[in-house]
Amino acid sequence: MWSFSELTEWIDATLRSLMGDGWALFVEFVLIGVAVLVAYAVLALILIWVERKVCGFFQCRLGPNRVGKWGIFQSVADMIKILLKELIRINRSDKVLFRMASFFVIIGSICTFAAIPFAKGLQAIDFNVGVFYVLAVSSLGVVGILLAGWSSNSKYSMIGAMRSGAQLISYEISSGLSLMAIVVLSGSMQLSEIVAQQADTWFIFKGHIPAFIAFVIYLIAGHAETNRGPFDMPEAESELTSGYHTEYSGIQFGFFYLAEYLNMFIIAAVATTMFLGGWQPLHIAGWDGFNAVMDYIPSFVWFFGKTFFCVFLALWVRWTFPRLRIDQLLNLEWKVLMPICLVNLILMAIVVIL
Repeated sequence: MWSFSELTEWIDATLRSLMGDGWALFVEFVLIGVAVLVAYAVLALILIWVERKVCGFFQCRLGPNRVGKWGIFQSVADMIKILLKELIRINRSDKVLFRMASFFVIIGSICTFAAIPFAKGLQAIDFNVGVFYVLAVSSLGVVGILLAGWSSNSKYSMIGAMRSGAQLISYEISSGLSLMAIVVLSGSMQLSEIVAQQADTWFIFKGHIPAFIAFVIYLIAGHAETNRGPFDMPEAESELTSGYHTEYSGIQFGFFYLAEYLNMFIIAAVATTMFLGGWQPLHIAGWDGFNAVMDYIPSFVWFFGKTFFCVFLALWVRWTFPRLRIDQLLNLEWKVLMPICLVNLILMAIVVIL
């Protein structure tokens, strides 16, 4: 299987031959930053279009079909519209915190996005505590949401922010514990190492029943962390208008909008990396011919195929189940998911010992 490290090493050697090591490193940082931002924006536009089409399918309608073939440029038109929208000033709001909130949300999302291994040899940064980094940086979003609700000087925004804070902090426990089960199984927190250990069999199969339980709980908790139905209490339109971003307009609202869709992709990408082998192809022991054919499929195709499968599951859930009440939502976490996660972590430790 071809590795992107050949391309990145060639770029590094070329830059170092043209300029000093310091300048080459600076140019590489700029190139990586631009690549991450471009990929972030493009994936957000794709996900917006995909959700509209999937939503249309579940509701027995067509979805966007006017702007471009199959409506593929509808998301681009919406992006241009948001960029041209006026930024409305809110009376008696905290101006500094009001503006900072959207940046907290988008920065936390981008920093998490940059740590994901998208293909063989294609990863912006590879910490030896990658799982811990992903959990820590992704938690920055809740700070932005609480700031948005507090600074807007609106009761709808404040109630939405408090709901979101309670929901995100609660469900982060289950998502973290479910990832810890895979850390126990792999013996490493480095994302590249976790993917490498799944070369023969993906962890969802290798980890037996505890890995499957952890996978299901992570998908549920991750879906709740993205504030999407049936866990969309912070943005309940029938109660709170738009929740914590009610008072935002233009590009500031666009930041929240982008972060919401990319968080959905990040949850699916982390699930792919930890449970479904990341960019590793499907291998079956003893089927050498089948395994050789699977190796010809590019690694990025495997990664995005698995990730968009998990995204489809999230969209399926969103457009199938009704919204939960806030007490049902918190009871599900504290009385059901978290106890199961704690017992499952012990089961995984027993599996590893045996």
